[in-house]
Amino acid sequence: MTLRRQLLLVSLLLLSLPWAGCQFIREIESGLRDGQEQALQATAETIAATLTDRDDLLYPDTLRLKDLPDARDSVYAWPTEQPVIVDGYAEGWPEQRFRQYGNSDSSLQLRYQAMARQGRLYLLFQVSDPEIVFHNPALSPQPNGDRLYLTTWVQGRRQSYVISTAAPGRIRAQYVDRALPGTDPNRIRGVWQDTAQGYNLELEMPISLLGERLGFYLVDVAFTGSGTRTLGNTTALDTAAPPWLIHSPPALEQWLQRFIAPGTDIALFDKGGQRLAQLGSDESSSAAGSGNTHWLLRQLYRWALPEENLAPRPTVDNRGKLADKTLEDPMAGYGGVASYGDAASGDRALLQAAAPLFANAAPMGALLVAQSSERYLSLTDAAFSTLVGYSLSAIAVSALGLLAYASLLSWRIRRLSQAAETALDSDGNIDRFPRSRAKDEIGDLSRRYAELLDRVADYNQYLRTLSSKLAHELRTPIAVIQSSLDNLAHPALNKEERATYRQRAQEGLARLSRILTAMSEAAGLEDSLQRPQRERIELNAFLEELVTAYAQIHSDRRFTLTLSEPIWIESNPDLLAQALDKLVANAVSFTQRGKTIELGAGVLNDRVAVTVTNPGPLLPEHLGSQIFEPMVSLRETAESNSIHLGLGLHVVRLITTALGGTSKADNREDGSGVQITLILPGPIDPT
Repeated sequence: MTLRRQLLLVSLLLLSLPWAGCQFIREIESGLRDGQEQALQATAETIAATLTDRDDLLYPDTLRLKDLPDARDSVYAWPTEQPVIVDGYAEGWPEQRFRQYGNSDSSLQLRYQAMARQGRLYLLFQVSDPEIVFHNPALSPQPNGDRLYLTTWVQGRRQSYVISTAAPGRIRAQYVDRALPGTDPNRIRGVWQDTAQGYNLELEMPISLLGERLGFYLVDVAFTGSGTRTLGNTTALDTAAPPWLIHSPPALEQWLQRFIAPGTDIALFDKGGQRLAQLGSDESSSAAGSGNTHWLLRQLYRWALPEENLAPRPTVDNRGKLADKTLEDPMAGYGGVASYGDAASGDRALLQAAAPLFANAAPMGALLVAQSSERYLSLTDAAFSTLVGYSLSAIAVSALGLLAYASLLSWRIRRLSQAAETALDSDGNIDRFPRSRAKDEIGDLSRRYAELLDRVADYNQYLRTLSSKLAHELRTPIAVIQSSLDNLAHPALNKEERATYRQRAQEGLARLSRILTAMSEAAGLEDSLQRPQRERIELNAFLEELVTAYAQIHSDRRFTLTLSEPIWIESNPDLLAQALDKLVANAVSFTQRGKTIELGAGVLNDRVAVTVTNPGPLLPEHLGSQIFEPMVSLRETAESNSIHLGLGLHVVRLITTALGGTSKADNREDGSGVQITLILPGPIDPT
C-alpha cells in the first residue's frame, strides 16, 4: 500500500471529530433537559400557586369538592372546540369515549357520551333495543313509549324532564312533575334516529340549566305490555341529588389561557382524578422549530442523540381519568417530573411536570404541564448545523492536507530511492549522492546515505590502493634482499663484502617481519578485546607516570600534562596505556624535534576526556573519522626502517570501543596542529 493511501486511511481518524462533537451534543442535550425539567417544574408550581384557594374555578359548585361521588355515576363531558351538529348520527363522536350500561349479552344496552362546548352540553345516547316502542298520543298525553328521563339540580331540589317521540326526528322535552323557577324544557333540543341495533338520541342543552348535576335513565317498554326495563346512572325512585356533571368550567380555561406557551400542554384534574381542563396541543410537540435548518440536519441531530426506551404518555379513559398512577404524588401533595415517549416527535422525550393544587391547605386537584424535548432541541439545531459544517470542513481540509503531505513525502522518498539506485554505476564507481537540507527524518536519512556512500567510496579507494601500499612497503626490503643475494653470488667478493651483504639481507628480512607483525597486530588485538578486565584507576597519577616515561623515551621532544581535579575511572590500565602509547607514537612522528606534545584530562558532560595534542600538519577536511580506519596514513618519512601501514590509530579505536568509549580527531582551532581525544566512561566515586 502506498504512503499516500496509508495517510489517507489515517485521515479517517478525523471522523473522531464528529463523534466527539456528538458526545458533546449529548452532554448539551442532557444539560438542556435538566434545565427544561427545572423550568417546567417551576412553571407548574407557579401556575399551581395562582390557583391556591381558588376552588371556585375548579368547582362551580364547591360542594363537589367535599362530596366527590363515585366517578362511575358522574357524567363526564369531554371538552371540544369543534361545532357539534345535532342530527342523531354518531359522526364526530369518538368511539373510545362511550360509556355503557347493560350487559353485552343483554338485549337492551345503553351507551352514552357527553361533550361540552361554549357553555352548552351535548349528549349522544345509543340504545340497542330489538323492540322500539314510540309514544302513542292516542293512549295518553303522557309519554307511554320508550323514553329518556333527565334529572337536574335547581336550587337544591330535583328537576326532572322526560324525552319521548311518536316517530324518528325532532324530540320534545317535558316536565315530569313540578316546574322550578329558571327551568324551561324547550331549551332542551334533540333528534331521534333509528339504527340497525335500535336508535340514537342526540341532545343539546345549556349547562346552566343543569345545576352542575345530571342524572338519566332509559325506560324501555315492551310491545307485549309485560313491563318496563330501565338503564342509567339513576332511577325513578331515587330522591337524592343526581350525580355530578363534570365539565371544564369556562372561567378555569380563561384563567389557564394566560399561561399557555407554544409547545406547552396544561392539564388540570380534580380531586377525583378526572380532567377538568386541557389546553395546548394534545401531543405537546409543537416545538419552536428552526426554519433555517435543513430537515436532514435536524434528523441527523436527533439520530446522534441517545435512544430512549420510554413508556408512552398515559391517556385518559372514557371517564376522563388517567390510566396510570401519575396523579398519586400530586394528590398526596408532592410535585415531580416524569418522562414519556412522544410519538409525534419521533419518540423523543416528553417531559411532564406535576404540581398539587391546594384549598385550605388540603389537596383539591393536580396540575400537569407537559413539553416535548423537541422544544429545546430545536434551539440547538443551528449550533448542530454549525458543528457539522465545521467538522466536515476540518475533515476535508485535513484530508487534503494529509494527501498533499503524503504526495510530498512520496516524491521525496522516490527521489531518494532514485538517487540511491543511480549512486552505483555499472563499473562499480560511486557517484556523488545528493544531500538534502531538510531538517527532518527524510533529510537525515538522505545525509546518512550520503555519508555511508562516502565511506563506502573511501573504503573502495582504500581497497584499490591497498595493493600499491603493500607493494610500496614490501618492495624496498625485497629489493634489498634480492640485491644482497645477487651480490653474494659473485665469487670475487672478499670476506668483509660477503658479511656486509649478509647483514643487508638480514635487515631486509627483519623489515619484512616487522611489516607482517604490524599487519597481524590489529586482528589479534580485536580478538583479545572481547571482555577486558576493569579496575579502579586514579587517572591523574596514571597519566603523570606515563608522561614521565614518554619524556625519557622521546628525549628530543617536550611533553606537558594538563590536569584539573582528581579523576577516578574504571578501566583496563594496560589497554589504556597501549592506546596512549599509539597516540604518543603518532604525535611524535608528526612533531619536529624540540616541539611540545601536550596531554590532558578532564570531565566533559559526565564523561572523561583524555587528549593528545601535537603541532604539525592539519588533517584534510574530507578525512574526518576515517583517520581511525586501517591502512590510512598521512606520513611521509625518509627513514627506511620506519613502518607506517596506518594501523596505529585503528588500534586506538579498537581499544577505546572495548573500554566503552569513543575517539575523535580534530584540527586545533588556532590551526597549529591536531588534537586526538579519547572519551571514556566515568568519572566514578573514589570511595
